[in-house]
This record gives sequence, C-alpha cells and structure tokens, in this order.
Amino acid sequence: MTPIKEIGECVISVGDDDYLFRPSLINMTKIGSPQEIVQKVADLHNTEVQELISGMWLATGSLPDWFMKYLNNSNPARRAFSAAIDVLQACCESDLSPLIGDIVPSKTGKRAFVWKQGKMALQDMLLIASSLITHGVIGKAKVRQLQRNESKGTTSEFKAVDYINAARNHFSMSRTEAENLTMTEFILMLNQKYPEQKGFTREEYDQVVDDYFAMKEKRLKDL
Repeated sequence: MTPIKEIGECVISVGDDDYLFRPSLINMTKIGSPQEIVQKVADLHNTEVQELISGMWLATGSLPDWFMKYLNNSNPARRAFSAAIDVLQACCESDLSPLIGDIVPSKTGKRAFVWKQGKMALQDMLLIASSLITHGVIGKAKVRQLQRNESKGTTSEFKAVDYINAARNHFSMSRTEAENLTMTEFILMLNQKYPEQKGFTREEYDQVVDDYFAMKEKRLKDL
C-alpha cells in the first residue's frame, strides 16, 4: 500500500494493519453538507487551538490529562477534535476505531457518551486531518497565481460536485475517475493542461515595487 503523498494521500501503520487515507473529492462529501465542509476547514485551522497544543507539547513533550480536560471544556478544541474525527473517517474505508478511538457509554453519569481514545495521539489526529482536508478542499499545489486572477472573496460552501463535473469536462474522465481526484491533483492537472500565463503574481509585483523604491531612495542619497 503505497500512498502518493504529493496529492495528499497517506498511510498510517499500526502493527500489521495499514490505514490508507485519500482526501478525494468524493470523500470530502462524506464529511457533511457543502456548508459543513467549510466549517470543518475553519475548525481544524483554528489558530487558538493549534497554538495551545503546540505550546504545551514544546514545553512538556506531552499533553497531560489536566490539559486534555481543559481542552475538552473548550468549544473551539471540541469542534477541532470532532472535525478531525469526521475527516479521518471520511478519507479511509477501514474501521478506524483501533486508531482514533470510539464513542462509549459514560461511566460517570455526567454525560451519556464519551470518546475513548485510540492509539493515535490527538495532536497527530489534528495534524493529519488538517492536511487531508487542505488537499481535499483547498489544494496544496505549487502554481503561480497571477495578480489579476486572484480572488479576494471567501466562500461559505464547498460543492465537490462542481469540481467533479469540471474534471470530467476538462479531462474527458469518467465520473468515478473524477470523483477520486484530490483537489491538489485537480489543480496540478489544470496547470499542466493550461500552462502559466504571462504576468506578475502578487509576490512578484510587490518585489518589483519594493526594488523600485529602494533604488529610488539610494539615488536620492547619492545626490
């Protein structure tokens, strides 16, 4: 089982069991509605939660029980963990209970059910789920985005079917082939079929402007 990491696939091995994760367009639809998918992206990329976890890990090399209880009482953290579970389950066809845990009846009576942790550390779940949903919804292809083509707007929903149909039209693919593309893979294919146009990216334009003013300032000093 060999994943293609460049398009977002990954494999996690635990003992003799291998779990293949593929953030395909069709798997993104398993996360929820178009609006829920966008919300999961936001939940997983919550800066507050990421900074809390990374800071504790750097300071202690672990996530103590008291810290996990604190996170469990934090709405952003609960949403991030819930999103991670949904994304991981959507991207893998295997039963992930041994890996990411399962919902079991609560023994304390304070809650009806609690999440029993699996073999994967929670910080790893967040990291991998964040990477998967990025490859599946946003794409991580290195392409030059021309300044005139930049979009300054945001979207409240992700309609995977639009990209599936676009792939079928652009590349004469079957529905199944198009559904199994990741967003990163789709962008790379588009970039190959429609080569980069001439023009400045935002970074290139800003650099030209900076160089111009730096040169102008130097000339004024030399006068």
